[in-house]
Amino acid sequence: MPTKYIFITGGVVSSLGKGLASASIGCLLESRGFKVTFLKFDPYLNIDPGTMSPFQHGEVYVTRDGAETDLDLGHYELFTNARLTQANNVTTGRIYLSVINKERRGEYLGKTIQVVPHITDEIKQSALKLSTGVDVVIAEIGGTIGDIESMPFLEAIRQFKYDVGRQNVLYVHVTLVPYIAAAGELKTKPTQHSVKELMQIGIQPDILLCRTDRFLSKEIKSKISLFCNVKEKAVITAKDVDNIYQVPLVFRKEGLDGIIVELLGLKSKVNKNDLREWEDLVNRLTNPKYSVNIVIVGKYIDLQDSYKSLGEALTHGGLANQSKVNLKWIDAEDIEKDGAKAHLLSADGILVPGGFGNRGIEGKIAAIRYARENNTPFLGICLGMHCAAIEFARNVCGLIKANSSEFDKDTPHPVIALLPDQKDIEDKGGTMRLGEYPCNLKKNSFAYKAYKKVKIGERHRHRYEFNNDYRKQLSDAGLSFSGLSPGDKLVEIIEAPEHPWFVACQFHPEFKSNIRNPHPIFKDFVAAGLAAAKK
Repeated sequence: MPTKYIFITGGVVSSLGKGLASASIGCLLESRGFKVTFLKFDPYLNIDPGTMSPFQHGEVYVTRDGAETDLDLGHYELFTNARLTQANNVTTGRIYLSVINKERRGEYLGKTIQVVPHITDEIKQSALKLSTGVDVVIAEIGGTIGDIESMPFLEAIRQFKYDVGRQNVLYVHVTLVPYIAAAGELKTKPTQHSVKELMQIGIQPDILLCRTDRFLSKEIKSKISLFCNVKEKAVITAKDVDNIYQVPLVFRKEGLDGIIVELLGLKSKVNKNDLREWEDLVNRLTNPKYSVNIVIVGKYIDLQDSYKSLGEALTHGGLANQSKVNLKWIDAEDIEKDGAKAHLLSADGILVPGGFGNRGIEGKIAAIRYARENNTPFLGICLGMHCAAIEFARNVCGLIKANSSEFDKDTPHPVIALLPDQKDIEDKGGTMRLGEYPCNLKKNSFAYKAYKKVKIGERHRHRYEFNNDYRKQLSDAGLSFSGLSPGDKLVEIIEAPEHPWFVACQFHPEFKSNIRNPHPIFKDFVAAGLAAAKK
C-alpha cells in the first residue's frame, strides 16, 4: 500500500489548534494500527527556532538527534509513538538555504531558479523523504490561509496530489465557528470565507475541523457542507475541552478517524479501534484523588507556551500519583522585589526551569535557597541547575561572589562556565550541546530511585556546564554529584542528599515525558510534593 499524506491547514485566526489536531489524528490512526509520522512546515525565514525569543515563538522543542524545532513536535510525541528528528520540522529558511546551496554547486545546470518549481519541489521532497516505513505522513502548515509567507507551501501541497495520486492525499482545514452571544447563534461565515480563500489557491478541503465552544448541530453542519463543498459527515466539531488529552476522544465521537480511513482507502490493521487506555488516562486526569501545589519560578511567565512541555510533564507526574497538579507561575523578578517567602509559602514543591540571560537570576537563586532551607521539594532544570550550584556555593561553601560566567564574566568563582568546545564558536544557531546524551547515575541517589537504573539518556540544550574545578569543594560541603557523563567528565545531576527531595539536572527531562509514560523525575518530584502537602 502506498504511503498516504494528510495536509493540515488553518484559517480565520491563528491558535486554533492545528498542532493538537495533527497530534490527535495521529493518535486515532495509531489506535487503528497504522504507523504515522509528522512534518511541520513553518513559514518563517529562520533556519530553526533556536535563535528566536521565547516571547515570539514559545518553547523550543529538542529532538533526540539535537534538532531545535517548533513546539508542535512536542505535541506529536506526546500523543503518539512517533519519535521525531531534524527531518520533521522544515522552515522557509531551510528550504531556501538548500535551494541556494544547490544553485551554488551548479546542480540546476544554469537554469533560472524560481519559487515554482524549484522551491515547491524542495518542499515536496521534504514530505517524500519521510514516507519510508510509515503508513501515513501528517503534515501541518504553519500560519493562516492568506499569509504571504505560507504561499509556497500551499502551492507545493496543491501540486502534491498530482505527484503521488489524488487517492493518496487528504486535505484537512481547521477553521473557526464562533458563537455570537448578542445574536445567540453560531456563525458559519468565517469558515465559508476561509474555505473560499483556500479554494482560490486550488485546494478543496476534504475535511473541516470547526473550532467552537459547543457541538455543532446537524443544521449547522449541513449549512457548512453546502457552502463549502464538503460532505456533511466530514464537517467535524473541534470542541473546546478542559485538557488537551480529551481532543482525540472528541474527534472519535465525531467520527473523524472513520472518515479519514474511508477517504484514503485505508483498512484498519487491528480488529478494534481501541482507545480504552487513552480514555482511562483521561478519566484519571479529570478525576484525581489528591492535589499538590507546584510553584514554577521562571522568566517567561507572561507566555506559558515557553514552558509547554514542562507543564505537560508535571501533569503526567500528577497522573502517576493520582493527583491534580496546581501550577502557580511566579516571575523571578517578583521574588527579587518581594522576597521568596512572600511567593513560596504555599508551595508543596518548587521548580526552577531553563532559560538564558541574567534577568531574574537572583530571584531564582533566592527561591532555591528557600527550598533548600525550608525542606521544600525542589527540581531545577538546566539554568535551574546552574542557579542551584551557585546558591550552594554562596550560602553553604561561603563563596559569596560565586556566579556563572554567563552572568558575570569577572566572577572570582565561576562555578558555572562555558563548555570548552563552545569557547571559539561565534554562530549562535544550532551550536549548543543539543540532543540526547548518556548519563551514569550514582546508586541510592534520588535520581537512581526515580529511574531505577544506572544508565540513562536525556536531551540537552545548553552552552554552560558545572565547572569541575569546584566539584571537590562543593562535594566536601555536602552536595552530591549523582549523575555524570561517561568518564565522569560533565556533571549532569546534583542533589542535596540530606534534603527530603532536592534534585537539579543539566538536561531537559520534560522532552521525554508523555501521558502514557510519565517521566520518572517528574513522577518522583510530584510524589515528594504530595508527601509535603499531606504533612
